[in-house]
Amino acid sequence: MEKVNGAGLASSNPAAEGFNEKNSDPEAIKIADEVMEAMGGRAAWDETRYLRWNFFGRRTLLWDKKTGDVRIDVPADSAIYLINVNNDEGKVLVKGQELSTNDSLQKYIEQGKKIWVNDSYWLVMPFKLKDSGVTLNYVGEDSMQNGAMADVLELRFEQVGFTPQNKYQVYVDKDERLIKQWAYYSEAQLDSPNFITPWTDYQDYNGIKLSGNRGERGLSDIAVFDSVPRADIFTLKPYSYN
Repeated sequence: MEKVNGAGLASSNPAAEGFNEKNSDPEAIKIADEVMEAMGGRAAWDETRYLRWNFFGRRTLLWDKKTGDVRIDVPADSAIYLINVNNDEGKVLVKGQELSTNDSLQKYIEQGKKIWVNDSYWLVMPFKLKDSGVTLNYVGEDSMQNGAMADVLELRFEQVGFTPQNKYQVYVDKDERLIKQWAYYSEAQLDSPNFITPWTDYQDYNGIKLSGNRGERGLSDIAVFDSVPRADIFTLKPYSYN
């Protein structure tokens, strides 16, 4: 991959408001900018509108990145969540019945948002290295499970998301500058990860790169759209993406 001037990458990939730049390593920030470039670039990510994927065969999500609207289909629960992750509003259908009691509805809207936070992170984490609440540090070089060497970045969180006590270490390929592995720690003080999985089989989706292979589990039916039939999708009725 052709190297781009580091200062130019930084200017084209500004951190989100609330990113802890003061306590983050310059080397880690530089590598995060290289990852963004390898993933297709900040402009392509900013212009991405609709993302769809299936999470481990359990549920299908379609996310309007511009408006915050999300549809989640959970076949095992005969459930459809229509939520907006920006304003925490929405509608929910469970076992064929639309929820009308406010307390129950709000509980399911929160559950739907938790699903989206978790499932979207498994898909688009490489684009979120400089997100609000993140402190990013360079751990050093280490080998991945496949034996290849990588630069390792550590992400810690503060007052963000539903599980700010977590931390992650992500392994950035030396040549491609793509994240090829991550390690998850349920508590930031842990020395050993709860699990390690690969991030492999990247493909191009409408200008950005996404990976679905997580080893024994995976994300499938990944797609990126410029437009979708909103009137059909964002309604509490069955919808087939095929």
